[in-house]
Amino acid sequence: QVQLVESGGGLVQAGGSLRLSCAASGRTFRSNAMGWFRQAPGKEREFVAAIDSSGRITKHQDSVKGRFTISKDNAKNTVYLQMNSLKPEDTAVYYCATRASTYLYSDYRLYTDWGQGTQVTVSS
Repeated sequence: QVQLVESGGGLVQAGGSLRLSCAASGRTFRSNAMGWFRQAPGKEREFVAAIDSSGRITKHQDSVKGRFTISKDNAKNTVYLQMNSLKPEDTAVYYCATRASTYLYSDYRLYTDWGQGTQVTVSS
């Protein structure tokens, strides 16, 4: 089992930036794909971005393309989500998740371990 701890959330004005971090425990991080998901009140959990185990292949949801970037540092056992040009509709609890897989997935049901989440609030 991999333990994940997110950080970096907070309150920011529209147009601002935040960088979320997700630190992972365990020696399997290099073999794991990672994903970021978010859930706003009253809405289902949705895919934001994912990265394969090597850190070379990424996928981003259409609504965040060009604004958000996922990256993975295997030496630091950490995955990041750089969020620029934030919009009020980006407000949600953001979760990182992992799966013992080379390939990335956008379906949250395929991830086995989750962090506790970090709140991101974007004011207009």
